[in-house]
Amino acid sequence: MTRFNIMIVATSSTLLVACSDPTLTRTTGSIDVAAARAGYDQAGAHRQYGTPVKVGNGTVRTYVVLDQKNAGTPLEVGVAMSQDALDGLPAPVASSDPMANMHMNLLDLPAQNPTPYKFVQFDWNPAGHEPEGVYTFPHFDFHFYTVSKDVRASIVPSDPQYAAKAASFPAPEFRAPFYIDASTAAGGAPPAAVTVPQMGLHWLDVRSPELQKLAGHPERYQQFTTTFIYGSWNGQFIFDEPMITRAYILSKRDATDPAVRDEVIPVSTAPHYAPAGFYPSAYRITYDAQAKEYRIALTGLTWKE
Repeated sequence: MTRFNIMIVATSSTLLVACSDPTLTRTTGSIDVAAARAGYDQAGAHRQYGTPVKVGNGTVRTYVVLDQKNAGTPLEVGVAMSQDALDGLPAPVASSDPMANMHMNLLDLPAQNPTPYKFVQFDWNPAGHEPEGVYTFPHFDFHFYTVSKDVRASIVPSDPQYAAKAASFPAPEFRAPFYIDASTAAGGAPPAAVTVPQMGLHWLDVRSPELQKLAGHPERYQQFTTTFIYGSWNGQFIFDEPMITRAYILSKRDATDPAVRDEVIPVSTAPHYAPAGFYPSAYRITYDAQAKEYRIALTGLTWKE
């Protein structure tokens, strides 16, 4: 089974209908971007790092930013990639095994972590993955999981309840606007057929620019650089996933506009969350010249239930 299997097909009527409104943009909702940036380095904000893991020529580690002036409230949870980590990465290989071109690390979060996230699955995809021409660009996946590693590991087709758990969708009040599940995007395929083992069922924002050719709107198409995905399993959402090309992350280092170097992108959010906790209103892609590291983070954390 491939990374997305038959996640999207050009004949998906649901995708076509959902993208028919020309006023739609990639994200919905709002966030005070200036406030989010302030939360990144404001006085009293303290960044705690997790254990580094060697990636490429450098290291990757998680972090949490806490507001020490407000009882340690979390402001941001993310992944920091040292400057050299984007070099010396595994190159794509010719293989019939689709997993041969996905390089995975499970990253522990810092010990002091008041967010609902348990760990981060960090993936390097040197050849990208299907659909062809949509996500077939070298990119990273950052899965922020709200379930344990054991639950993630249990998502396997050998589970007698695999099909039932894959088809058990979160209730509507827990779904973000404009997101559809992979089985719907694939024209009504069985959820188990498009659920990625040891990962979950992906949910896509139908307004994402890279999907517009498949949606019948080539004039709105933009080549994939960054997108935001949700993942579900057994009746609940279990991960939030920024997915970003290597080239786009690297571009932050040489950006001269502060708003480009430190980009904050609002995400579509649900009316309710389970479990209750601090969840993002946006995600951040930035480069810190002083620390010589790139950071990909869930930011604008606010209490939601």
